[in-house]
Amino acid sequence: MGLLDKLSGWLGLKKKEVNVLCLGLDNSGKTTIINQLKPSNTQTQDIVPTIGFNIEKFKSSSLSFTVFDMSGQSRYRNLWEHYYKESHAIIFVIDSGDKLRMVVAKEELDTLLNHQDIRSRRLPVLFFANKSDLREAMSLVKVSQLLCLENIKDKPWHICASNAVKGEGLLEGVDWLQDHIKTMKT
Repeated sequence: MGLLDKLSGWLGLKKKEVNVLCLGLDNSGKTTIINQLKPSNTQTQDIVPTIGFNIEKFKSSSLSFTVFDMSGQSRYRNLWEHYYKESHAIIFVIDSGDKLRMVVAKEELDTLLNHQDIRSRRLPVLFFANKSDLREAMSLVKVSQLLCLENIKDKPWHICASNAVKGEGLLEGVDWLQDHIKTMKT
């Protein structure tokens, strides 16, 4: 196997491995999104709240992703910063139907973006405005405004409407993320 790995690397066939943090408040749909992105034969039928973090893997056309699915419960959010240094990108999931906790999501996003291990790096940040299928869901424009995404000038970012249960909007986001990770100098 070692020879085949080296040969595929020389020929440019080996997929680049990247570490991605999946962050957001509890019950925003992080684990469901990651589950949808995994190969169908490895997907879980019953999603339970994440305690601490889960590590999942999936592949796109040119990248091999290792995703750190971090719990969004308030008592576990302090764990996030221990994984910042090794990350190549961030997926930040927002429950677009949860107007009450949008302020908390913005506070957590601001803390993340101002952390010393994130602030000076041009990490791509993908936002999933999840649960966009709900009647009470806010539009992408409204979510962007409430999170003040237009103020993020030093990192490439993109926001997608998503429905994690049905897998809608996820591939668009991963395609964007893949394109931006490939152009990064790591």
